[in-house]
Amino acid sequence: MTFNQLSSGDLIADRRADYAKMLADAGDAPGAAELMAQALELAPDWAAGWFRLAAYEEKSGRKEAAVDALRHTLRLNPEDIFGASLKLALLDATDTPEQPPSVYVERLFDDYAERFDQALVEKLDYSVPEKLAALIARMTDGGHFRRVADLGCGTGLFGERIRARAEILEGFDLSANMLAKAEAKGIYDRLGQADLSLVPEDSGVFGALSEQRADLVSAADVMMYLGTLESVFVIADRLLAPGALFAFSVEDAGASGGFVLRPSLRYAHTKDYVASLCFDNGLSMIAVEHTVIRRDAGQPVAGILFLTRKPA
Repeated sequence: MTFNQLSSGDLIADRRADYAKMLADAGDAPGAAELMAQALELAPDWAAGWFRLAAYEEKSGRKEAAVDALRHTLRLNPEDIFGASLKLALLDATDTPEQPPSVYVERLFDDYAERFDQALVEKLDYSVPEKLAALIARMTDGGHFRRVADLGCGTGLFGERIRARAEILEGFDLSANMLAKAEAKGIYDRLGQADLSLVPEDSGVFGALSEQRADLVSAADVMMYLGTLESVFVIADRLLAPGALFAFSVEDAGASGGFVLRPSLRYAHTKDYVASLCFDNGLSMIAVEHTVIRRDAGQPVAGILFLTRKPA
C-alpha cells in the first residue's frame, strides 16, 4: 500500500475515494474529482485525499482547483511527504524548491524498493549503472580501487558492477527499504542511511568514519532527486582522497539554466552548472558523456555522465 492510498478513517469516504479512482482510471477525471470532493467533505483532514483530489483536478484542466487542493495537502502535512510543494511549482503557484523534501524522497523509494530493479531495468531500459561503470573502466584502463563510496546506492545496481574492482565497497542511501535490498545482495562491506541534501556533519556519510577515505566516489542517478547540488559536492569532496575520482550522472537540462524541475518531479541539470560546481570544488573534468539514461512514457531521457578527479 503506497502512502497516498492510506485510509481516511471514514468507511464511506474511503468507498467514495475508491469509486473516484475507478472513474479516474477509466478516463473520467472530472467525475473522479467530484466524488473525491464528496469524500473530503466527510474526511476534511485527510491529507492524502486532498493530494489525490489535486491530481484529478489537474487532469480535468482545473488548475486553480488543483492548486487549492495541494495547499490543503501542505497545510495538513507540512513535512510534505507527498511532494505537494513540487507539484505547486510545476503549476507555477510557487517558486521551484532548491531541494525536494527529504521525507518525500525517502517514502518514494521505500515504497518503490520491492519492484525497483525490475521496473527500472526491464521496463524503463535504465542503463546508468552499466554506462557509468563502463566509463570508469575505460578511463582508468580497468583499474581497481581501494575503497569505493557509492552515494545513493539504492538496491545496489551500480555496486554490482563495481564490486569486483573494489577492495572495500560502501553504500549510502536515504531509503531504509532500498538499503535492505542492497544488503540482501551481499555486495557491500558497509551500508548506511544518509541524506545527501544535508551538510557533511549531519548527512550520515561520516560519523565515526574518516574523511578522504575513498579513491572513488559514485553517484549514479542520484542528482535528479537533489535539485541544487552544492551539498553533494561538498560531501564528495570530504570523501575523496587526493587524486581520487568522482563519477556521477545527471538528467540533461539542455541549456535552460542551472537546474529545472521536470513533470516527473525529478530535477535536470545543465552541463555548465555541473562544470561550475566542479571548478568551485577543485575537480578536474576527465570525461563527459551524453547518453540516454532511461525511457519515460516511452520516450528517451537524455542524461550526462561525468568523471572528475580531485587534485593529488
